[in-house]
Amino acid sequence: MKKYFLDVLKLQYADFKGRASRRQFWMFVLYNVIAAVIVGIIGGIVGLNAILSGLYSLALLIPSLAISVRRLQDIDKEWYWILISLIPLVGSIWLIVLYCQPGTPSDNRFGKVPDAE
Repeated sequence: MKKYFLDVLKLQYADFKGRASRRQFWMFVLYNVIAAVIVGIIGGIVGLNAILSGLYSLALLIPSLAISVRRLQDIDKEWYWILISLIPLVGSIWLIVLYCQPGTPSDNRFGKVPDAE
């Protein structure tokens, strides 16, 4: 958890440069979903679900955008490809397909090949 979630929050909070491997991206997404569920449960128990969930989402907005952009850069796409998700239904599916693509096997214009682990 530390390497994929906490390090992204601490060391790469707003780092839009470089590349993120598929593993790093999807592990971040997994831990983010688990943390959001826990925040939702705690918020439901104390009666502040909307407030806590909103604060959590706001706190993770920048790191989520940053790792998404770095993931797109790993497949040699510019940051603006993230905007494809604005197309209803099809755009989100297309973006998920892009996130699932293997990264370029060698260095590209965005940096060196990220560690697989």
